[in-house]
Amino acid sequence: MNGGSDMTLAFELEALKKFASPESVFEDARGWTEYIGVVSEKPTYVVTNFTRKNRIRQDFFSGPRGKAESLEGVKDQFDTDRYVYIGVDDEDEQLAEEVDWEYLAVDDAAEAADWILATNVEEEEDDTEPVRDDWP
Repeated sequence: MNGGSDMTLAFELEALKKFASPESVFEDARGWTEYIGVVSEKPTYVVTNFTRKNRIRQDFFSGPRGKAESLEGVKDQFDTDRYVYIGVDDEDEQLAEEVDWEYLAVDDAAEAADWILATNVEEEEDDTEPVRDDWP
């Protein structure tokens, strides 16, 4: 058992990107969740690259499936009392309702858990082309 609460927590990738330190968010959440992971409509390599870059170890991820199928699969695989999905918009909230997960907006999650959201400047930097440090 990872945490102190019988809960499975899923972050939409875009929600996780809104935090100043996604790694710290995961570390903190591990203290009070049983299972934690990331779901996204983006290709698997996008999620994998983000989680590796931020040193995030997840218990599950969406893989090549869509978010709805991923959340349903997680619920089938991990038996906990609560399933909480942290997302960014009305579509995420509707999805959570459709698959019978509790929904929490990223801003509300940050406030409740004292997680720090990234500033607008940092978000703008994330939209730029990545700088490769493996080139001469």
